[in-house]
Formats: sequence, structure tokens, C-alpha cells
Amino acid sequence: MKIMRATRTVTLGLGLLLTPLVADAQEPGKIPRVGSLGPRNRSDGAPFLNAFARGLRELGWVEGKNIVIEHRWAEGRSERLPQLAAELVRLNVDVILVANTPGAIAAKNVTSTIPIVMAISADPVKLGLVESLARPGGNVTGLSFDVDLQIVNKGLELLQQAVPNLRRVAVLSNPGNPGHGLAVQNVKAAARALGVQLQFLEARSPYDFESAFAAMARERAGGLLVVPDSTFGLHRKRLQELAAKGRLPAMYGFREHAEAGGLMSYGVDVSDNFRRAAAYVDKILKGAKPADLPVEQPTKFELVINLKTAKALGLTIAPSLLARADQVIE
Repeated sequence: MKIMRATRTVTLGLGLLLTPLVADAQEPGKIPRVGSLGPRNRSDGAPFLNAFARGLRELGWVEGKNIVIEHRWAEGRSERLPQLAAELVRLNVDVILVANTPGAIAAKNVTSTIPIVMAISADPVKLGLVESLARPGGNVTGLSFDVDLQIVNKGLELLQQAVPNLRRVAVLSNPGNPGHGLAVQNVKAAARALGVQLQFLEARSPYDFESAFAAMARERAGGLLVVPDSTFGLHRKRLQELAAKGRLPAMYGFREHAEAGGLMSYGVDVSDNFRRAAAYVDKILKGAKPADLPVEQPTKFELVINLKTAKALGLTIAPSLLARADQVIE
């Protein structure tokens, strides 16, 4: 793919020296523009961008007043992310905020000069987004969703605690998400330690859900582990409908799944990550280089249990597990 580089010109004596100034402080009177690359749609992504806007306000940036945000939405179609990232590059935005792993890769593929801030991403080192967490070394920095997606392993452990005698678990992943390959490899080791057999299934879009759940039924899966993914989050209601129809207790990576009727969720507080991403944007607009800003790890994790769904499935959740929950939906 052709890489487009944004440059500004500075007159130096006898000629022009083309120099990328993407990490320089903003010119006086210039209103900076932030490109926002979202994998979902505007309404579904609003809670996360509201958290980002709140973080900006805490640092003195108010959208429409002293900062402009250019939004681009993939509407759940990850194949659109490269095109949308290229649009933001053509607009010559000052920073690009990316909301998932495929978005980070798409943005990095079209610019090596415009700073990219990740709100969430799978292991950015293994995926080649940064050289190291401490010294990213390029134009990408921000927050990791979770190195190696170890939260998926923890989710499997919690699901086993919630479902007595759970021995066979279906794992649903999206092959279009580069981070899911890492998660699948890790959860295999966790399953061996827990004595659980895994059935691996894939879905790139909601059109693949029906066949995946039919395969779960054929193999008599006793539970379902859904790897965190924006496409799955956007279509969470359909996932929950199919899980309920198959009477499958399911563990998800985003709390919105449990709020939509899923049995449990365990994962990063995504809104908090978006709020923290604002600090990276603030530093970059004030002159910091992405290469020098360490990638941070999540600090808040949430366990949500839906007791209404547990009762519908005939499950009794142990008091010790309920006590660990950050939210219990009754």
C-alpha cells in the first residue's frame, strides 16, 4: 500500500527543506485536528469517545472550541479501516486516535509520520506496532488492551468457576483481528492447566454466527468464550440471542455484552483507556514525540455477572464469585 507522508515546508535561506513536524508544538492560533478511527458506528462508539472527550476537557481541550475531531466510522466492517485511515492522512490531521488493533495496523500502514495513539490494542510489540513498550520507537504509542490478551485466560478460569463441571468450551474469535491469533495460542495453555477441552470457531461478521453456533451444538459445548472484538461488540445482541437459544453460558471481554444479557464479562475498563488516551494526545500536541512515550497497560479490569441470565440457564453462581464482581445485574 502506498504510504502518504504529511510534511510542512520551512524556508531556509536558499531553498526549502521538507521536514515532518508532526511532533512539534502547535503553531500559535492554529486549532489542532485529531483524527478518530472507529471500528463501530457513531452511536455504538459514543460512550468511548465521550470518555476521550472528558479526558481532553480535563486537560483544557474542548471540542469545537480549541480542538477539532475528525470522526471516521467503519460501521463494523474492518476492511474499511485502511481506506478511512488514508482519508485522515489526506486531511493532514495532527494525531490519529485508533480504537482497536486492526485500526492501529491500518493507520500505521498509511503513515509513518503522523502520530498514532492507541486507545486499546493487543500486544503491540508482537504485532510490530512498536519496538518496545518502554521505547515505542516510531509514530505509534498509547495503551495496550492487554499484552498477550491474558484476560482471555482469566475469562476462561472465571467461566469454569461459574459453571460446575465445565469440560468443553467453544472459543469464538475473529480471524480478521490480528490480535486474536495471540489470544488463541495463549488460551490453549490455560485450558490445559484447567483441564478444559476447547473447540475453536471463527466469525468475521454476524453472517458467520449461525454456522458457528450450529457447530457448538453439534460438539455439545458446555460453555462459550468470546474473544474481545469490536465486531462482536457491535453485534452483541445477536450473539446473546444465539447463546440463549443454545443455552450456552458465555464469557465475554466487554461489559456491554453482560449488560445486553450475556452471562459474564471480564476485561479492561475500555472507557478508562479512552480517557487516558487523551493524555497522550495532549502531550503530542504540546511537542512530545510518540517514539518517546511509553505504551501503558490497563489499570482497571471489570468482572460483570448477569444473575438474570444465570437464573434463566439454571445456574447458581457461588457467593465467593459474586463477591468478586464489580457489578451484578439482577
